[in-house]
Amino acid sequence: MRILIVAVGRLKERHWREAAEEYLKRLKPYATIEMIEVPDRDVSADEPKALKAEAEGILRALPEAAHVVVLEPGGTQRSSEAFAAWMELAGVEGRSTIAFVVGGAAGLDASVLTRANERLSLGPMTFPHQLARVVMLEQIYRGFRIIRGEPYHR
Repeated sequence: MRILIVAVGRLKERHWREAAEEYLKRLKPYATIEMIEVPDRDVSADEPKALKAEAEGILRALPEAAHVVVLEPGGTQRSSEAFAAWMELAGVEGRSTIAFVVGGAAGLDASVLTRANERLSLGPMTFPHQLARVVMLEQIYRGFRIIRGEPYHR
């Protein structure tokens, strides 16, 4: 399985980069995983224009055949066990590429939401987009550990 994390903005702070790098390293035995960073735009002057520019970068980064899951507050919430079951089913169904999209501070343009096959919510709380990216990586790692019955999940 190939997993892409398509995210708006760079992880500028060292602690976010180190956390993401740690989970990317841990994920290597389980899947081919790639982080694609799309430039973020200044949303303060013209938010719709900025979101549209970010969307163009996101849509270019998504392989045509990818199953696209956007992180979005109104999306489906899953427990870690349900997420692991979803990942396992995706593999059984032959989804060779899954792309998780993490928007920037202002969210995602409608064109990205339209391209999505699914919407996933990390819960009702609001997270900085840098943290959402790290949480998504951790949940993917946790999911693989659950699928394989390996110790980690409690």
